Amino acid sequence: MAILSLSPRPVCSQQEPSLVMRIVIQFFLLLPTAKALRFLHVHMHIHVVMDNGHVKVTLSNPDGDVEAIKYGGLENLLDTDHPIRLRGYMDMVWERPEGKETIDNLHGNKFKVITQNEDQIEVSFTRSWDSSSNLSPLNVDRRYIMKRDSPGFYVYVILERLHGWPEAKLEQFRIVFRLQSDKFHYMAISDDIQKIMPIPSDRTTGEVLAYPEAVLLTNASNPILRGEVDDKYMYSMENKDVRLKGWICKNPPVGFWMITPTDEYCAGGPIKQDLTSHVGPVVIASMTSNHYAGTYMDDRFQEGEAWKKVFGPIFIYLNSMSPHDDYKTFWDDAKSQTSREIATWPYDFVQSEDFPPAHKRGEVFGTLTIKDSDEPDHSVGASFAYVGLARPGDAGSWQYDTKGYQFWTRANEQGDFHIKNVRPGVYNLFAWVPGFLGDYKYTDRFDLSEITIKPGQQLWIGLLRFVTPRRGPTLWEIGIPDRSAAEFYIPPSSPKLVNKVFLDKREYRYKQYGLWSRYEELYPDHDLIYNVACSDYTIDWFFAHVPRSRNGTLEPTTWRINFNLQNVETSRNCTLQLALASASMGHLDVRLNNQIQPLLTTGMIGRDNAIARHGIHGLYKLYTIGVPSRLLRVGRNTIYLKKDNPASPFEGVMYDYIRLEAPKRDD
Repeated sequence: MAILSLSPRPVCSQQEPSLVMRIVIQFFLLLPTAKALRFLHVHMHIHVVMDNGHVKVTLSNPDGDVEAIKYGGLENLLDTDHPIRLRGYMDMVWERPEGKETIDNLHGNKFKVITQNEDQIEVSFTRSWDSSSNLSPLNVDRRYIMKRDSPGFYVYVILERLHGWPEAKLEQFRIVFRLQSDKFHYMAISDDIQKIMPIPSDRTTGEVLAYPEAVLLTNASNPILRGEVDDKYMYSMENKDVRLKGWICKNPPVGFWMITPTDEYCAGGPIKQDLTSHVGPVVIASMTSNHYAGTYMDDRFQEGEAWKKVFGPIFIYLNSMSPHDDYKTFWDDAKSQTSREIATWPYDFVQSEDFPPAHKRGEVFGTLTIKDSDEPDHSVGASFAYVGLARPGDAGSWQYDTKGYQFWTRANEQGDFHIKNVRPGVYNLFAWVPGFLGDYKYTDRFDLSEITIKPGQQLWIGLLRFVTPRRGPTLWEIGIPDRSAAEFYIPPSSPKLVNKVFLDKREYRYKQYGLWSRYEELYPDHDLIYNVACSDYTIDWFFAHVPRSRNGTLEPTTWRINFNLQNVETSRNCTLQLALASASMGHLDVRLNNQIQPLLTTGMIGRDNAIARHGIHGLYKLYTIGVPSRLLRVGRNTIYLKKDNPASPFEGVMYDYIRLEAPKRDD
């Protein structure tokens, strides 16, 4: 047995003694002693133990899974009813070239101590791929860091492909911790979303609803939960909002928290949604997945394509309070720790050369203006724009990007932006502005778009101008161009199908179960009709265009937009701007008046499944549709939006914004 230990920090006072830092790596290479045999009788495998006097973490060796976390009077915070590979683990869903999906637990086969000093230790569990392996074609390096006087530990992983390796499709990669279900009952993922949660058996005794994830808790062990709906997708959040999530045990009083100081390594950019935490109790760091996006978000590697990416580090933070403290005390303490982690990002203690610290990163700043009118020189500051650097691609390609890093910020009211802590590399600069259509991509005066960031560089990119998609003055509009359907009518859920944590929270009203089915209740005999002159989209425009179920049969639905024109210039064309916030197998036809040939037929689009999974948006799509003026008429006109070929009640689209534009004045 080899033991690595750190010298204790001197005791400063009797009132506040500093705990001894002991990092112990235990592994057995020879015949074990009797004492070791007793130890193995409990653990039944080789393992690594890290212990700093605050927290003791046991790691399987050489796999690299977290077997046990000892803290705050609990011998193990993790669920011992599950095998080690399902306690604190990583997994990846990948698809072989022949199309077979496989789960890879990314286990290592070699252990190494990267560094050990008086303040921290970093250990590594690695696996090198070879062509005879049935595992995903990746090199894997799983890292754990423990620091002195820190009630927690850091986790990160480096994945790599080399030139010449076979093609592969990676569909999901995540880091998961499964806690003791008889101890951790209170979940908190934001200031507003916190609650006592069901236990796993409550779901097995409940009534499964329209899909397996949604269960009506008919026989919950806690009476206050009976009659509620539990569905893990209710707790999904956008990447930009997932900084802290966790669970609280009241006896003994212990909190388990996952802190993610950045989302730079997460797929899909700042508003990509994914799972956070749910019954298990489970806490998830989702690095890449096709949730709320579909197969567009799969990592598709061509034969021979090389790649390397660092995911994390994330911080597993533990806190312990007085038995008399309420849940808010735990949460507030964890929020304070989150602020400290964000302030010190990127960490300077990570030992991998693939993780650049702050002084080896760059920054970009400038000002974005926006033009959204017929006046040639009229621009205004792009207030509160999302501005980011991502892998080179077309405008808007960042929302599909899974392989690269992304660095985003919000501009101020004047459109000034400052993107910090950018890893060296080659990027495009992208932006979109709430309240305006379209995607922006920077190009310079030579029509070049790539931006190279060097270590320590401060790059002033200048005054930028975003000309939004517009062909003429607005005749009428429906909604707000913000990539979300949140402004439209979201009905109250059935009183028998609620999750109480979302009641009386207007911003989360879309998270309730079964809202799609309210459409056929509101429109049993005819479809939605919107009159531009008098309708209000917050009341009269249903948030999701879904099929109707009649006598067990799904029917196509056709929505109508009625509008009046005082005059029509038949020699010049109008334009219909149609922005979608989501599409789930949505086949949409757009027609005008008595036209037989559609203005637009999308075909089958989108697989984001946001309607069923309580998302108010998926992937953004914009259609700019020419409208021949000869088809318009003075007086009443109607645009027909038909959701065709339904095969599921969850299929459909969510509209973001619709605008009819008159011809350009200078045509």
